Amino acid sequence: MNHKTAPLEIREKLSLSCWSNLNPLSELMKIPQVKEAMYLSTCNRVEVLADTTDTADAVANFRSFIFNHGNLSPEEMEKCLYVYSDLEAVKHLFRVSSSLDSLVMGEPQILGQVKDAYHRAMENKSTGMVLNKLLHQAFQVAKRVRTETAIANNAVSVSYAAVELAKKIFGNLQGKTVLLVGAGEMAELAARHLINQGIGRFLIANRTYARALELADAFQGKALEFNDLPQGLGDADIVISSTGATGYIITKEMVAKTLHGRKNRLLFLIDIAVPRDIEPEAGEIDNAFLYNVDDLQEVVDENLQGRRQEAEKAEAIVEEEVAKCRTWINSLQVVPTIVSLREKVEGIIKSELDKSASWMGALDADTRKNVEIMASSIVNKIIHYPIASLKEESQDDGLAPYLVVVRRLFKLDQG
Repeated sequence: MNHKTAPLEIREKLSLSCWSNLNPLSELMKIPQVKEAMYLSTCNRVEVLADTTDTADAVANFRSFIFNHGNLSPEEMEKCLYVYSDLEAVKHLFRVSSSLDSLVMGEPQILGQVKDAYHRAMENKSTGMVLNKLLHQAFQVAKRVRTETAIANNAVSVSYAAVELAKKIFGNLQGKTVLLVGAGEMAELAARHLINQGIGRFLIANRTYARALELADAFQGKALEFNDLPQGLGDADIVISSTGATGYIITKEMVAKTLHGRKNRLLFLIDIAVPRDIEPEAGEIDNAFLYNVDDLQEVVDENLQGRRQEAEKAEAIVEEEVAKCRTWINSLQVVPTIVSLREKVEGIIKSELDKSASWMGALDADTRKNVEIMASSIVNKIIHYPIASLKEESQDDGLAPYLVVVRRLFKLDQG
């Protein structure tokens, strides 16, 4: 289930219950049909990826697992769950890892979450040849999407858009000072984005001084009394304001006084409060750049459209990689028949050489070895073309009838 099929309260039920009292991987590996399994749980999805011996029975057991541990009703399960098998499951994994299935397309967090889930599965020894191959290919797909498309290039959240605008204005944010006015979630999120850009110093002004101290500790910044806001404006390069005030707390006059003594230092004002914290006319002052929520949302909407266009390129990459995976999966189907065929002919060679032991015993060691080599060479040449044909047919989806024919002609299913 994910953000498209299940509301948050249902995803929370399954996510929390599965990790609180038990190890879901341990429970999943007890299901008789499960050979390998990985459990992915994020705020936006809860998924099981498994290699199974019987898809229908395995899915029934997965449903029982979710029903028992997720406190979900049958109606909720029916509405919220989705099941993909074979190449559709592979495609889904590739899309998830590449953020094409994310709430915010192009976001980077999901790849790290998939990698974490894979590492937990490896630690629990619940992965094998199939999942190891698929997950490593999924990481490669995500890397291709990230490097060959611009799906992650543009800001698609208001707070991140604010940081991107700041970068355009200042060029480099290294060593700049940020003033947080208020302690809202959006302001805090923008501050975290700014930290990633190397911001040098944080000042935090809030009506509740204790909360300002709390944030100052989190960002290794300095808390200000709310009355010291003009002083903070004078020191700041970037101001992010998000309070619950009903009127302007930063006026045009305050900004004008601040800029008067700054010797052409730019002041970037981000007003993400509703109603607005900063008087709109403040943006008319030279060297002051003011953006509000609507300004930032326009950037977000434009960038989202750009990401949707890049997503078409990303989907093409996914399809290409799924085709590669199809070849590998088909090759897995042909391996047991090839192994059985080789074992069959090697058994025949050994049996016939054993029958000839009486007269071969009279040969010298080199001649006897040459006879054995000749017998093996003749048989290997006979089976070369059947094996080559099987490998060739495994490149597409027409393999099954050839497997049946080869196994029947060489009686591979008989003792």
